[in-house]
Amino acid sequence: MSITQLLNDATIWFAWLGLILFIATILFFIFNWGGKFRLVGATIFSLLLSVSSWSFTESYRPPLNIEGAVYAPVVYDNGADLVVAQASKDFPNEAIEPTLRQIAGNLKGVGTNRSIVKVKIRKFYEINQGTSRPIIIGEAVKDIINNQTVKISVNNFDFEQESLPINNDT
Repeated sequence: MSITQLLNDATIWFAWLGLILFIATILFFIFNWGGKFRLVGATIFSLLLSVSSWSFTESYRPPLNIEGAVYAPVVYDNGADLVVAQASKDFPNEAIEPTLRQIAGNLKGVGTNRSIVKVKIRKFYEINQGTSRPIIIGEAVKDIINNQTVKISVNNFDFEQESLPINNDT
């Protein structure tokens, strides 16, 4: 059973429980039985759980998985307009575009003033023993407001060459 199905079922069960407790609370107040204020608390709590479960199911969006994408952990996110992911040494060139689409597709614009976000994938090129330099191998631009990836550019470098382009913006 998926989490969304579980929450949908829980929403219905909590709503029915809240309705039954509400009716019991009314009866306890009419007949002036003891424990009526405990029932008020239980009723409110079960209705709160029902509303919370419903609101989570409405806002939940499962992560986007694109075929051909390879896992690249996000190593930098400034919270505004730049996200950088780190590619492994054996990261295939044909996986750059799907990975960029997947990372950009999983970005959400909550909590910040993001509207346009650049998503970059970098790979380290070893210059000398113990010294390396980051090279941007792909970049995507995501429009958060319209929820679409606007532009994707892939830089296919031959890492066996001696001369690589100088890229100062990491």
